[in-house]
Order: sequence, then C-alpha cells, then structure tokens
Amino acid sequence: MMFYFQHFARILSVFLTVLVLGTVLQAPAIAQTSEAPALPDPLTEDAVHEMVARMSDDQVRALLLERLDAVAARQQAEAPPPTLTGRVVQLWTAFTLPVTDAVRKLPVLPEGQSRAIGNFVQKHGGLGGVLKMLGLIALTLAIGLAAEFAVRKLIARWRNLEAVSGDADTLAGALSFLGRRFLREMIGLVVFYIVIRTVGRALLDAQMLQFAAPMVTYLIWMPRVGAAVSRFIMAPERPDRRLVNASDRWADFLYLHTIGLVFLAGLTIFSVGFNTANGVPPESIRLAYWLDTLVYVYIIWIAWTAREGLTEMMRGTDPDRTRYDEVAAHYYPFFAMAVAALTWVAVGTLVGLGKVAQLIHGAHYVTMFWLLAAPALDTAIRGLVKHLVPPMSGEGHLAEAAYISTKRSYIRIGRVLVAGIVLMIISNAWDVDLMAIASGAEGIAGNIIGCLMTIAVGYVVYEGVSLWINRRLAKEQTSGEEAEVGGEGGGAGGSRLATVLPLLLVTAQIAITVIFGLLAVGALGIDITPLLAGAGILGLAIGFGAQKLVSDVVSGIFFLVDDAFRVGEYVEVEGTRGTVEKISIRSMQLRHHRGPINTIPYGEIPKLTNYSRDWVIMKLRFTVPFDTDPNKVKKIFKKIGASMLEDELYKDDFLQPFKSQGVFDFDDVGMIMRGKFMAKPGTQFTIRKEIYNRVKAAFAENGIDFARREVRVAIPGLEDTDQLNDSEKAAVAAAAGSAAQQQAAEGEAGAAGQKK
Repeated sequence: MMFYFQHFARILSVFLTVLVLGTVLQAPAIAQTSEAPALPDPLTEDAVHEMVARMSDDQVRALLLERLDAVAARQQAEAPPPTLTGRVVQLWTAFTLPVTDAVRKLPVLPEGQSRAIGNFVQKHGGLGGVLKMLGLIALTLAIGLAAEFAVRKLIARWRNLEAVSGDADTLAGALSFLGRRFLREMIGLVVFYIVIRTVGRALLDAQMLQFAAPMVTYLIWMPRVGAAVSRFIMAPERPDRRLVNASDRWADFLYLHTIGLVFLAGLTIFSVGFNTANGVPPESIRLAYWLDTLVYVYIIWIAWTAREGLTEMMRGTDPDRTRYDEVAAHYYPFFAMAVAALTWVAVGTLVGLGKVAQLIHGAHYVTMFWLLAAPALDTAIRGLVKHLVPPMSGEGHLAEAAYISTKRSYIRIGRVLVAGIVLMIISNAWDVDLMAIASGAEGIAGNIIGCLMTIAVGYVVYEGVSLWINRRLAKEQTSGEEAEVGGEGGGAGGSRLATVLPLLLVTAQIAITVIFGLLAVGALGIDITPLLAGAGILGLAIGFGAQKLVSDVVSGIFFLVDDAFRVGEYVEVEGTRGTVEKISIRSMQLRHHRGPINTIPYGEIPKLTNYSRDWVIMKLRFTVPFDTDPNKVKKIFKKIGASMLEDELYKDDFLQPFKSQGVFDFDDVGMIMRGKFMAKPGTQFTIRKEIYNRVKAAFAENGIDFARREVRVAIPGLEDTDQLNDSEKAAVAAAAGSAAQQQAAEGEAGAAGQKK
C-alpha cells in the first residue's frame, strides 16, 4: 500500500512540475501577491522543484487556473462551429435527457421525497417541533383572515356595490361593479398579507420563516390572487355583470380550474425550494419535472374540455366580427394546447442544457400565461371598442364602411400596443432587455429588433391616419337619393369631404408604407441610398413615358380643388351622363341611370355639367282642353303645392313650392299649362310622381279632363257612316292612320326643339 502511495505522489509531482513549467514558459506574467522567483538557469528538474517550493499556495493556484483557462479558451477558439445537424442533435439530446432521467429516477422519487421530509422534520426539532410550527402558521393565517374579513365587511357597509355600480346592462355598470368588488378583494388580500407578515415575524423564528414564507406565497397567496382575477373576468355567480361571452356552465368551470392551475404551478415552484433547502437537489428525484409536466397536461385538458366555451368567449358579441376573428375564436383552444405543449418542450430543453436560472423563478409560467392571455386580451379590446366608440352619426354606405373601419383601426392599434406590452413582460421574465439590444447591440439580433420596432411604429402611424380620416368620413351624410331604375338620374351627391378624403386616405397609406418600409430595411443594416437613387431614376423614366397619366392625375387634382363633382352626383361629360360612382387619382366612373358604367380619364374632360349641385328646378306640363279656365287650374296647382309643404314626407325636400306658371303654349289639342317647383337634388323624381297623382285626382274632382289627340275624317256628302261599304271604311281608316302618324311626328319634332 505504501508503494502505491509513493508511486502516486511521484506521478502527481511530475504532473505539477510539467504544468508549472508549461505555464511559466508559455503564459504571460500573472498577478502575484509576492514577487515570483526567477527562473533557474539551467532549467533542471531539481531547480523546478526548488522554485515550486519557494512559491506560495495562492501563486500556484493562480498559475494553475490561468493555465487551465488559457487551454480551454484555445480549445474553444480552435473548435469548428457546430453544423446544423450537430445543433439539432444537441437540442434533441438536451430535450430527451430530462425525460429519460425523470423516468429512470421514478423508483427513487418516493424515497428521496421522504428523505427531504425527514430532513425537514429533523431540522425543526422532530415531529413536535413541526406540529408547533404548523400550529403557529395556522394561528397566523387565522389572524390574517380575521383581519381581512373585518376590513371587507367594513368596506361593504360603507359602500354598497349594487347601489353605486349603475345599470348592469351597460359596460360601465358591469365594470364598476366588478372593479369595485375586485378592489375590495385586493384590499382585503393586502391587509391579510400585512397582518400575517407582522404576526409571523413575531411568532415564528428565522428557520420557521424560511419554510412559511414560500409556502404562504405559492400555495395560499398566489391561488387567492388568481381566484380574485378569475372572479373579476368570469363573474361565475353574476351572469348579469359578466364581461365575457360565456354561459354559467363554462364560467364556473374556467373559474374553478384557473384556481387549481395556479395552485399546481405554485406547488411546483415551492417543491423545488423545499427539497433544495432540505438536502435533496431537484435533479436527484425530478419531482419538479413531473409536477411541471402535470401543469401542461392540466392546461391541455382544460382547453380540450372547455373548447366550446372558450370558442364562444373568444368570439365575443361584436356584430362587426371579421373572418380573422371567427377563425381565431375557433382555433383558440387548440392554440392553448399547442402553447402548453411547446412550453413543456422548451422547458425540458433548457433543463437539459443546464439553463435553469430563470425557470426557478417561474419565467416559463409567465410566458405561458401571457401567451394564453393574448387572444383573451384581443377579445377584451374588441369589447371595449364596441362599447366605447360612439354610434355612427353619418348616413349612407360610405359612412357605414368608414365607421366599421374606424372600429377596426382602434382594435388594430390596441393589438399592437398589447403585443408590445406582452413582449416586454416576457422578455423581462427571461432577463432580456430588448431596448438595450435594439439600441446598443450590433449584429443580426439588434437589427431584427430595430426592424420590428420600426414596422410596429409605422403600423401604428398607418392605422392612426386611417382612424382620423375614417372618423371624419363616418360623420358625413353620404346616403343621397338613389336614382330610380330606368329614370333620368340626377340624384344628390355626397359632401366634398366624402369625395376627397378617400383619395387622401389611399395616398397617405401608400406614403407611410413606402417611408417606413425603407426605414425598416435601413434598420436591418442595408444601405437604402441605392434604393432611393433607383426609385428616383425609375420615377423619372415613368414620368417621361407616361405623360398622359401625369396629365390625367394633374387634371384630376384641379377638378377636385375646384369641387367640380362629388361621389353620388349626376353629371354630364361630352354627352355622357351618369352618377359619379367612383373616383381615383386618374379617372372617374359614371353609372348611367340605365346601368352602364363609363370610365373617363380626367385629362379627357373638356367640360363637365353637374346636375346635382345645391338645387334643381323641375317644370311639368299639362295639356287641357281649350275651354278650361286657366285661373281654376292655377288655384288647383297652388292648393297642391301648399298641401305638399305640410306633408311630413315631402316638406323638407322642397326649396320652393309647386306653383303654376300659367298658359305656356297652344297646340292643336288644347292649352299647355305649366307648373314648376324647386327641390333638393335627388328628391325631384319622387316629388314629381306625387304631383302627377295629386293633379290627376284634383282634375277629376273638379271636372277637368286632359286633352286628347283626335283624328276626324270629313267625307263630303256623307252624313251617315253606316252607309259606307267595307272598301270605303278601309280607305277612311288608312287616311286617319296617316294623319295620326303625321301629327305624332310633328309633336316629337316640337318636343326636340324645346329641349334644344
């Protein structure tokens, strides 16, 4: 035995000698507490032994550490970077290592946990000491609960929640009730925490507090806070005040299991600290791994069981839901299951890599909570926008579309802000400072974060501009009176803002997209100067090759500045008539009252006639027999005009009442009496139909007939038509038909001349 010991000592001495020699010969001088001895000359084994003997233990230790660090750094620098396959293998090994290790240590888990409990009992003076400590903890909790109960009762007597919360049917009333109740519960919990902290420090010693503090925090305090938050959201016993779209069954289910989930997560964190403090490291029995896995399984079970209720809750009650909202609501339960599964994989991989510093403080639970809460927060944003955005004050299809776009812009801006807040919370949980990386880091990570932040800011600006313009459009009266099918057109147009703002919106959106797109590319570290130069050259080439397009755009700008037409107005351009249905930066579309659409570039408009601006005068003609009294007809027209001014359906459409203009003309049938009225554009056709009906009824009431065209054939010497034979009757009919056609042609020619 002595021989082996001497042999081992000799080998160790040679190893230390070689190591020190290598350090002295290759490494630079190191900091020493005393001056290092000079190298012996010549450098023999005996001289080295003598030099080592003169060095202190600290000097030898420093030399060894420096040498080892230098060797490790050189090996790491010389090692080739791992390939993609190598990284995949490394991650797979890290993920499977905790799983296989936990399965392998299942048989020793009960014994290890019993050892931790035994050490805990022994540390506190045996079973009697533990019972004493638990009794003191129970007394402390009882005092804290009593203080909490007293404070909550005092608050309840002071302010009645039902009396001060308002109407339960409104969002404000529900938020007031639930918010006040949540605040009352939190005040009680704060009082509970302060009391047990004060009483606990008085009753428990330092060793007892090391157990009681985490136990109360993770197993009592956290589940109670989770219960208060879940009660605020689900309101299981108050469906009339419930904020989410959930039935009583699913509200109760989610409320109870949320508390159970928080308790299980707290138990996982508590078990790690408990076993470590009592001499059983977490990796020795892997109890925390199984409890953590149970958390994810619990989440998956909750999401699968309550998938119907979760879908309805995510769908919400907003009638203006988009297809994205429907799809997100349908797949949210599966999203929750995927988040739980991926978190389990990520946590297992980090454990296998040995990076557990943040896991001990529950960073993975923070991440999973906010990822699961993000879609619920989106639903809350949609609910708030639905209740907080005032009703639409405008009228018409354009105003309605702008109002819906306004709500969507509020929702999108809220989503970006919530996403940013959630991202910051998650990064802080993992001790990652995104702002520092974006501002100070050089490399791909800093560039990507800077690019994403630029895109986020640009998107908020994009939606902010859209929001401002759509809010203005939602206040516009854009309905107008649509032209009747087969009628003559001439409907009223929208406001000037309703015409200009859509073009302004498109222009602003394009400009913001281009500007922030270039800034985002620049944030990635790409030089955008060549892009700007190329864009300038391309724009110059397009300008030379598309002069007609430039002419159309410039002409359109001046037409809009002059307010020559608006969407919905009835105009005429070089014989083409129609309602302005759509405008762009280059052309306008006219919808003829019979259906066809004509697209007219602005540069091809020499003159534009607008039939729908401000007011319209309509003149009506009535032909009566020659023996009709014109004054009687005048009184009838005046009476009709006065009665229509009193009619609720028509009085607001008149600018001047219907009245007679007297005898306008004579023809071979009778006198032509004319009447006129002035009305708002787009209402003249409805008024005209009503005037025709009332004139017909008034003429019949007063014994006035409308003049009719008649053809009389005079046959000299014939007094009785019964004496005509068939050939003579045919000749008379042919003559009458020819005369009727001639009179009709003359009438059409006269009407055409009057129109000109």
